[in-house]
Amino acid sequence: MLAMLLSALTACGGAGDHAGANNAAAVNSANTNTSAANAETVKKSSDYPPLAEKAANAEMKNLDGSPTKVSDRKGKVLLLNMWATWCGPCRGEMPALVKMQEEHGPKGFEIIGLNTDDGDTKEMIEKFAEEMKLNYTLVWSPTEQQNALLKISNFNGIPQSFVIDRDGNLRGVFRGGGKAEVKKMEELVAKVVNGDDGASPSQPDDASTPDATATPGVKSDTTPGINEKPASKEKSKGN
Repeated sequence: MLAMLLSALTACGGAGDHAGANNAAAVNSANTNTSAANAETVKKSSDYPPLAEKAANAEMKNLDGSPTKVSDRKGKVLLLNMWATWCGPCRGEMPALVKMQEEHGPKGFEIIGLNTDDGDTKEMIEKFAEEMKLNYTLVWSPTEQQNALLKISNFNGIPQSFVIDRDGNLRGVFRGGGKAEVKKMEELVAKVVNGDDGASPSQPDDASTPDATATPGVKSDTTPGINEKPASKEKSKGN
């Protein structure tokens, strides 16, 4: 059973391995603090690092069972969103994701919802998507892709999101589904979609605790921060 990591405010956090110092340093070099970046020199897309190969080239599985990859979508702006059906904070940010897909989809923007729980069946996901009126792509994310993304973010919880530009470069990392984090994500997506090369990459402060996250393997209800029955991939049933 995965250990629970409770944040002080709204949390269900903890999934996969923590990133090492080298990974954190690499992300920090590519992702500056948003407030500090406002006065920085405008950067071109080529100045940003490509998405890690294991994340870009991992074989994801569509709900119909067909394979697909992030790398197949060059030319699009992507938002990779790690989630699960039991994650309350994931549910909380989904209306904003739906709105972003509606607004920017015609401009070559695609959200890919990376389901992180093998226990979420096709039927469960389809029912959840209908309930939440989701209008974006949903796939199962393989373990190697999840691990690669967790190393980038240096955080073990969901939801978390990654903005990728049309050239396949990493432009932003967002941990948790809190209102402030979602607002920053919306702003960055709009800039990257509209070709604003001055869009600064976003990297959460490692010292801060995301205000709306969930622990993979620990169910939460729709109220962020309420952790309930353990539900690991081994299907533990204890309270």
